[in-house]
Amino acid sequence: MMQIQIHQIDFGTPEYDEAVRLRYEVLRRPLGLEYTPEQLAEEFDQIHLAAYTPGGKLLAYLNLTPIDTDIVKMRQVAVDPQFQKAGIGSVLVAESERFAQRLQFKKMVLHAREAAVPFYERLGYTVVGDAFEEVGIVHLKMEKKVGRES
Repeated sequence: MMQIQIHQIDFGTPEYDEAVRLRYEVLRRPLGLEYTPEQLAEEFDQIHLAAYTPGGKLLAYLNLTPIDTDIVKMRQVAVDPQFQKAGIGSVLVAESERFAQRLQFKKMVLHAREAAVPFYERLGYTVVGDAFEEVGIVHLKMEKKVGRES
C-alpha cells in the first residue's frame, strides 16, 4: 500500500476548502447536490481528518461529529476516486477510531450508503435498525465500540 499521512485539519483553512472540494466531487456531485453555506458553517467545531501522500496530495477525508460525551458520528467519508480500493479509506477509518478513543468516546456511529455497508462491515461495524433515505439514497445506521466501557 502507498504511504499516507493522516492529519487533523482546521475548519476554514485552505486544507479544509480542498477537503470540501473532494467531498463535493465524491459525495454530492453524483447526486446533483451542493453544500449550503449553512451546512458547512455547522462544521466549525467538528473534527476534520485528512489523508495525504508524503508530498501533500489530499487522498481522503472524514469528519467526526461528537453526539454526546460517549458517542461520535463519522461523516462525509470521501476517498479520491483515483485512489479508491487502495486501502486508504480503511487506514483513515482506523486512525479516526484511535482518535475517538483518545478523546474518550466509547462508540462510533455512522450513516452508510448502501453500497458502502460491506466496507464498514469488514472494519467491524454492525448495522443497527432499518434502512432509511438520506440525501435521496438508501442508508443504514452502523456502529462500533471504539473505547472501553467504564
